[in-house]
Amino acid sequence: MEINKPPLRMVCPGRVFRIDEVDATHSPMFHQIEGLVVDKGVTMRELRETLEIFAAEMFGSETKIRFRPHHFPFTEPSAEVDISCFVCGGKGCSVCKGEGWIEILGCGMVHPNVLKGCGIDPDIYAGFAFGMGVDRIVMAKYGIRDLRYLFENNIRFLEQF
Repeated sequence: MEINKPPLRMVCPGRVFRIDEVDATHSPMFHQIEGLVVDKGVTMRELRETLEIFAAEMFGSETKIRFRPHHFPFTEPSAEVDISCFVCGGKGCSVCKGEGWIEILGCGMVHPNVLKGCGIDPDIYAGFAFGMGVDRIVMAKYGIRDLRYLFENNIRFLEQF
């Protein structure tokens, strides 16, 4: 029996743990914001436009984004999204490891099997989802060059904010 469900638009915070080497932009523990939109006619174009608006509002209108194909188990197609480096402006530095880009989030179109599993007809509805680390957003927003500073309890560093 299919349940009549209204369009879904939500953002949820959460804490994430994963196996990851600690460096200037990675940590095995971080906080994440996840977004989900499910409605009739939702497309990858809307996902890209949503993330372009987010990047411009959060990091400034000069910020560029790029999508790179990736695999996430609950979305297809899926992508990782990078922003132009906030330190060097995309020229290459130690923070962006010389690439000019910093990975900021993962995203994709909700897989039809996920919709079916929720009692939503994928022939009528589609959706997109994204997840981004709050710590990495704070880094980019305030020009923090090393993620580890956020966890070291250095009063001089923390009093800047």
